[in-house]
Amino acid sequence: MAARILLPLVAASSCLPQAWGWGAMGHETIAYIASNFVASSTASYFQSLLGDTSGDYLASVAAWADSYRYTTAGKFSAPFHFIDANDNPPSSCSVELSRDCGSGGCVVSAIANYTSRILETSLSKSQRQMAAKMVIHFVGDIGQPLHCEALDVGGNSIDVTYDGESTNLHAIWDSNIPESISGGSTLAAAKSWATTLTTAIETGTYKSEAAGWVSDLDINNAETSALAWAKESNADVCSTVLAKGITYVEDNDLSGSYTTTATPVVNLQIAKQGYRLAKWLDAIAAAT
Repeated sequence: MAARILLPLVAASSCLPQAWGWGAMGHETIAYIASNFVASSTASYFQSLLGDTSGDYLASVAAWADSYRYTTAGKFSAPFHFIDANDNPPSSCSVELSRDCGSGGCVVSAIANYTSRILETSLSKSQRQMAAKMVIHFVGDIGQPLHCEALDVGGNSIDVTYDGESTNLHAIWDSNIPESISGGSTLAAAKSWATTLTTAIETGTYKSEAAGWVSDLDINNAETSALAWAKESNADVCSTVLAKGITYVEDNDLSGSYTTTATPVVNLQIAKQGYRLAKWLDAIAAAT
């Protein structure tokens, strides 16, 4: 399916989730994992495009799209951070592009669109640089299960308690649970977590799985690849995020056994999207 053209004239809906995808630290972790796996030629290509020759060249822009969406110039991009799966968790989870990707676009169509824009040599370097920042971010967003769910605005309107503090379900998946795993919200925490997950991919828990994560990756059929990722994330809403129903998450402090159950899912999703981002960027660099 061809990528939709996403124009800066599309207005953001007033009911969009006010959440920041994995939180900056999660996005930075995904970026560091990617930087650990990209080919040297890919690193050179994106360091040049992004104007940053440091080892942080991906991590330093990984959360940029979250800030941009709240600016006047960037409000058109708010729908691009998620896809509103109109399913029925925990009974059934599913994603359908025609049903769930709104007229303003969604994370699936955005990954496809901005990938094509990086490759479009007729665009200015600044336009292609912006496209790269978007891709780096959205490949992360699509791995967060509640960015692939419409119920209660992706969990934003489900009030929960985490370690005695009032928050919402989306926020704990964005930040609280990832930070409980990494030990903090800093760039150093992201880099350390990325190192742990990189080792798991190279020689540990995920070694036998990693090739399968990218077996169908195709930047020339980007919507299909991204839709498959969205379906994986969405399935976690039924199996983990809301497995015991809304009443359970509303009535229990989620910093205990809920987080223990969620931790391997979060680790896997961060690892997957970091590795996928690396191979996605490799494919882009190889095509230029």
